[in-house]
Amino acid sequence: MQAFFDAERFRREVCARDDLCTSDPYDIWITSLGFRVKHLYNKNRILGLLPAALLTLFDMYINNRTRWFYAPREYPIVRAWAVLILLRQYRVSGADELLAQARSHLDWLLANACEGYSGPCWGLGFEYAVSANFAYSSNMPLSTMTPYALEALVGFTSLVRDDEYEKAIVGVFEFLEHDLEIMEETTEYLVTSYAAMRDRKVINAVSYTMYSYALLMPYIDPSQRSDVLEKIGKLHAYVAMNQNDDGSWYYSPEGNSFIDCFHSCIVIKNLIKTHRIAPDLIDLQGIERGYEYLLKEFFVPEHGLYKRFAKANKPSLVRFDLYDNAEMLNLMTLMRDYERAKALHVEISKAFISADGIHSQIDRFGLRQNSNTLRWATMPYLYALGGLIPENSAGDVPSH
Repeated sequence: MQAFFDAERFRREVCARDDLCTSDPYDIWITSLGFRVKHLYNKNRILGLLPAALLTLFDMYINNRTRWFYAPREYPIVRAWAVLILLRQYRVSGADELLAQARSHLDWLLANACEGYSGPCWGLGFEYAVSANFAYSSNMPLSTMTPYALEALVGFTSLVRDDEYEKAIVGVFEFLEHDLEIMEETTEYLVTSYAAMRDRKVINAVSYTMYSYALLMPYIDPSQRSDVLEKIGKLHAYVAMNQNDDGSWYYSPEGNSFIDCFHSCIVIKNLIKTHRIAPDLIDLQGIERGYEYLLKEFFVPEHGLYKRFAKANKPSLVRFDLYDNAEMLNLMTLMRDYERAKALHVEISKAFISADGIHSQIDRFGLRQNSNTLRWATMPYLYALGGLIPENSAGDVPSH
């Protein structure tokens, strides 16, 4: 780690804050103009390409430091990451103030859950233009965001042996059961929606739902457990049947999809964590093939980093993204591949860290962009650092 920036101190200070408002690489697209341009691009790429390119250039090369027209905001996933980081720190130090701060973040999450659903659930926290056909509102819960808060609630509860949040945990089960849509189901597999609406089939979203059900197993009524185990198995079957022969997964099996690094990592980490809880239901060979694919297809030896895409579906100015490398670092620790993880840690430090802090992206010209943007991807990186301690990586997910 470079001497002029102490990532461990930064991690402590960030997680101890009561206010986790942050700038974000997506800030430009949250503005009214940005939202309209993204929606136009989704509807017609030819018409939308020029305005989208102009906004991207403005954001990256004119407004990246000054951030005119943007406002820092809270993101539920940042609060959840903070809890997970604090729990890792507590396992090492045993300091009670870490649990007190984690409880504060959990209380914030429950106070800021999406409204109008069957139980606690969380989304992006901003309106998001998904495709030409629909957008997600700021109150729309997602199967990809809710598991982080759920893991934080379960992790805290299992660590302190307290039932303070058990009602909320069971409430997440109600959300999964009643608000996520079944996109398709057969006797062999199950596909759940990305959001609390009938929307789209996305592989990493299915893997998140699978993992969420696994986390909930100790908290549901015993009479429901056989049904939930069946769902976990069928959700896994869908993930497995969409794994390509080379070990990869497309982001979605439908449309003009792509294969990127961090979503691929997420699918594998959800398989690993689910396997720890329900080992009989998860195929280890799929995990190993997916991991080998990542190491082979995404690694850029001359930089020691992992690139964005193995198969892209749109142009990008980003050469390396911290989110990809943070999730890869986390996955390496889950795979117990510590030597490779330590080597990646060194290269991330060189590439993404400067006197200004932790940067989220490196562009095609080698310039660092987006300093200390917590959601994307400072917090995932700070969490992954904790996994370099072997007992931390092994102890994150309770097994039952």
